[in-house]
Amino acid sequence: MTRAEALTVPTHIHGYPEIAFGGYLAGLLAAQSGADTVRVDFRRAVTVDTPILLSRPGDGHVAFTATDDTLLVEAAPAALTLDPRPAPSWAAAKSAVELGLSGDRTVTDCYGCGLACEPGRGLLLFPSELPGAQMMAAAWTPDAGLADESGELPPEVVWSALDCPGGRAAFVFSRMGSGAFTAAMTSQQLRPMYAGADYISHAWVVTRDGRKHTVGVALSTADGELCALSEGLWIEPRQG
Repeated sequence: MTRAEALTVPTHIHGYPEIAFGGYLAGLLAAQSGADTVRVDFRRAVTVDTPILLSRPGDGHVAFTATDDTLLVEAAPAALTLDPRPAPSWAAAKSAVELGLSGDRTVTDCYGCGLACEPGRGLLLFPSELPGAQMMAAAWTPDAGLADESGELPPEVVWSALDCPGGRAAFVFSRMGSGAFTAAMTSQQLRPMYAGADYISHAWVVTRDGRKHTVGVALSTADGELCALSEGLWIEPRQG
């Protein structure tokens, strides 16, 4: 095992207030795993601006722990058997966003879908209901501030874009309760993605089992070529 490395998640990279964005954490671990497909399990909430430790036990397994060694998030090579639904057209995805933003929408600074984020400080990805399709969709052109020096989106940004839309789908189509959170993500990136390019995000509900909601999320080029695919598990908090 290599020595653990310390890092902190910046304040602006959050979903719920003060809680580090799950997809971002997952992408950081996926990059360290080195596997083509990775499953990430969230064991404890990670707060922003708080030191955490990255460890690499080996064989593609990586984890974040607290400074007292409490396991927070872990990742391992996996297989993804999810069949992606066909992507909507760019025009349909763009229309869905325009329609969604024209109505009443809560303004937050969520790193994924927050309307209050400045360009480059959030994804500005706005999944909205695609009429008649039981699917959330968004047209998305990533800002240059999200990319590395070559203009490519790093894994933590791609995985972030694979996280939030699934929750939106579960909230809308399987009536997921408030306070739900990402419990696991199994994802693969098939081709590089770049700032300034046009992409289509679409998300759908796979199954619901009580408090557990399984969702699919895909990212495609404007021409419909699949770039990344994810199966996410969201869990509602226990009532009472």
